[in-house]
Amino acid sequence: MKTNSNNRARSLWSVFAAPLIMGVLSLIGLVSALAGDGLTDSLSWVALTVPVLALPWAMRKRRT
Repeated sequence: MKTNSNNRARSLWSVFAAPLIMGVLSLIGLVSALAGDGLTDSLSWVALTVPVLALPWAMRKRRT
């Protein structure tokens, strides 16, 4: 397999940063949804919305 000269070597952090952050946000969202009501429900909605919004953003960015 040939490598493209435009591709740069990517560090482990640059490859796994976004999935790791989305995983942590999902975990925070799920735990806060189970933990209580009120403010924790709002926190869970915000934390669980990030991965949902990241998918269309990544698909659009990949097409360009």
